[in-house]
Amino acid sequence: MNWLTEYVRPKMKGVFRGNDTPDHLWHKCGSCDQMIFHRDFEKQLHVCANCGHHMKIKPKDRFETLFDGGTFTEIETPEASHDPLKFRDSKKYTDRLKDARSKTGARDTFLVAEGKIENISAVLAAHDFEFMAGSMGRSAGNALVAAAEHAVKHGLPLITFPASGGARMQEGIYSLMQLPRTTIAVQMVKEAGLPYIVVLTDPTTGGVTASYAMLGDIQIAEPGALIGFAGQRVIEQTIREKLPEGFQRAEYLLEHGMLDAVVRRQDMKSTLARILRILLHRAPEAAPPPEEVALEAPTEGAKVTEVNDVPEIEPTEIIPPEKPE
Repeated sequence: MNWLTEYVRPKMKGVFRGNDTPDHLWHKCGSCDQMIFHRDFEKQLHVCANCGHHMKIKPKDRFETLFDGGTFTEIETPEASHDPLKFRDSKKYTDRLKDARSKTGARDTFLVAEGKIENISAVLAAHDFEFMAGSMGRSAGNALVAAAEHAVKHGLPLITFPASGGARMQEGIYSLMQLPRTTIAVQMVKEAGLPYIVVLTDPTTGGVTASYAMLGDIQIAEPGALIGFAGQRVIEQTIREKLPEGFQRAEYLLEHGMLDAVVRRQDMKSTLARILRILLHRAPEAAPPPEEVALEAPTEGAKVTEVNDVPEIEPTEIIPPEKPE
C-alpha cells in the first residue's frame, strides 16, 4: 500500500473539492483569453470588455437586448419533415438533430419573433449557431418565409441576424433550394414597400451569404464578424495569391463598400431604431414635457398677473437716487 497515493491524495482531494468553482460561472474570450464572470458576461451582452471581441449570442438573448422591455412574441414556423434523404455519415442525421435539440432546446436553427424597438414594431429572425453551426435546411427556409409573410401581412419591417456555416449538407438539394426560396421571400418584403435590414454576425458564410444575407436595404455587421462564401484558404489555393490581412472581416468589407456600417452590439438597438425611423418616415419621439416647478410666493410690493395660466411677476418701479451736486 502506497500511503501517499492511496491515503493522503484522496484526503486532500476531499478537502479541496468543495472549493472548486463551477465551469459555467466563467467565460473565456475567444480572442484575448480573458476570463469573464458570467454576470458581467451577460451585462456586457457577450462582448469582451478587455478587447471588444463579440462572442456568439443566443437568439432569445439577442431579442431581449433589442426589444423594448425584453418582451417579444415568438412566431410559429412550419416544421419540415425529418431526414428526407435518410442521410448518414459518421452519424445518422436524425441523431444529429436529436443532439442539437437537446443541447440548444430549440427545434432548429432559426427563431422568429415580433416586438417593438423603441416603440417601432418589427419582425426579427436570427440564427442559432450552436444548432448544427447555424446551417440552413428546409426548417430554416420555412422560418424565413414565415417571417417574411408575417411582416408583409402586418406591414412590419423585417430584420435578420444570420450566423451560419452555410447550407446543411445532410439535406442535399433540399438545402440548396432554400437559397432561391429565401431570396423570393426577401423580394416579397421589398415589393410590399417594407424595409429589409440585415445584421451580419460571426460567422456568415456559404449559402446563407449567397442568398438572403446579402440582400438587405441596409447591410450592418458586428465588429470582427467573418463574412464570406468560401474560406480564405480555399480562395488562396484557387487564385494562387496571398489575400490581404483581415480579408472577409467586417471592417475590411466596410472599407471596400460591401457594408453600410459596423455597429457594436451595445449600440445596435439605437442604431436599428434610427434606421427604421428614417425608412418608415417616422418622426423622432417628442421629448417628455418638463417637470412642473413650484413657483415661490411673490415678494411684497410686486404685482402678479396671469398670462396663459402661468403667473408672471411684474417688479415694482425702482427710482434711482439723485445725483450729488
